[in-house]
Amino acid sequence: MVFFKLVLVGYLENITSDRRLLEHCALRLDLLYFLGYEIDEALPWHSTLSRTRQLYPAALFEHLFDRVFRLCVQQGLVAGDTQALDSAPVKANASLDSVCEKQSVHALVPSLTVVDHEPALAPPAAARFSAPAHQLRYEAARQAKRHQQPGSVGANHAKAPLLSNKTHYSPTDPEARISIKPGKARALNYRCSMAVDTAQGVISHVQADFADSRDSLHLPGLVQQLQQRLAANELRLRDLIADTGYSNGFNYALLENSGITPWIPVFGRYKPEAAGFTYHALADEYRCQADKPLPFRKYRPTADGNWTKHYRAFYQDCQHCAFKATCVPYMDHKQLVRSAFDAAYSRAWHRQRSRQGQHMRRVRQCTIEPVFGNLLHHYGLRRINVRGQAGAHKSMLLAAVAYNLKKLLRYQPKQQLGMAVVLPMPPPAPPVRSRYWLRIWRKCTKAPQKQ
Repeated sequence: MVFFKLVLVGYLENITSDRRLLEHCALRLDLLYFLGYEIDEALPWHSTLSRTRQLYPAALFEHLFDRVFRLCVQQGLVAGDTQALDSAPVKANASLDSVCEKQSVHALVPSLTVVDHEPALAPPAAARFSAPAHQLRYEAARQAKRHQQPGSVGANHAKAPLLSNKTHYSPTDPEARISIKPGKARALNYRCSMAVDTAQGVISHVQADFADSRDSLHLPGLVQQLQQRLAANELRLRDLIADTGYSNGFNYALLENSGITPWIPVFGRYKPEAAGFTYHALADEYRCQADKPLPFRKYRPTADGNWTKHYRAFYQDCQHCAFKATCVPYMDHKQLVRSAFDAAYSRAWHRQRSRQGQHMRRVRQCTIEPVFGNLLHHYGLRRINVRGQAGAHKSMLLAAVAYNLKKLLRYQPKQQLGMAVVLPMPPPAPPVRSRYWLRIWRKCTKAPQKQ
């Protein structure tokens, strides 16, 4: 209990160092009272916090997050029907200056030569981080070509080598990945994937991922865990808002089959229709401007886990076509490549251009982006003070718990007080026939004066 109180104080006070946290708590009487320590009683050592953090499993931190999230649901802070999804890089506890080059796989395989019936010594632990030989040769050739290119005018310094996860790794934190964000320098980071409820901005899910992976690859697992947490609190997810990084045909189809409306913009290069071609759904084929068929041929996977459908015309149709000079002048036949989830892409494309789609985009910007800004600058998540993906996951969970607790303490539901006052009804006025009867009625209804 003392451990969780200490780490929550660290995230609430925006302190990322264990040493500084204990020094800060020793000087605050209110924090000592919260921790249950006397004024003259010594606090635990900073190494005790590090060992305890490594000893406790991540499931215990997730249980604490679920408990605080349940309290927010009970107080009415969570609606659950609309969730905003996004990710941001968080700096790892490792320096980019200490990265090492990966060695070839063949160079690291230990020889099985036997000397005095004893095998050769195993390679060091750092040798486990290797790369294929052809990949290292390709990266070396690319670096050499880059250095041969002329630099800017007046620049005499040599170009710095581009560090990549394919050729380098960090011996300090091997699970940290080199990533770059537009406008910022390269760094060793972890990716913080987070879901926020749009009702009051309560964090509903958070997890640590590798920084060099695509956002779209993490969406299925993230949505599954989010649905389980909402279902445990008798809530149902209906709308999911995310940016273009989560755009994927498989994700669109998965969310729609689960009864969730994906408000995720498609990539800018996507076109809902192929210019100059007409699609026939019954035959699953395209027809060109010469009315020649392009039937479906095969499926092919892509690098991001998506699937594409290939439509190809017949060789004889293209060779004797009058439009060959303008359609395929340097190819034997015409080929179209469409997404296997083209129908889901088309629905998402029309959704993002609707009035509600524009509204959802503004909702995402004003919901999850301020939460990321607060976590990175005010809740100690500007840098992970532990190493490893498991430690990063625990740190992100604790930062989210501190944020939700503060949200819960500040929340004051609006209570409207109503009061009804019953007044006696005056006697009905007789029909005004003359001024004489009007004076009589006024005299009768006048309150008697006290004598």
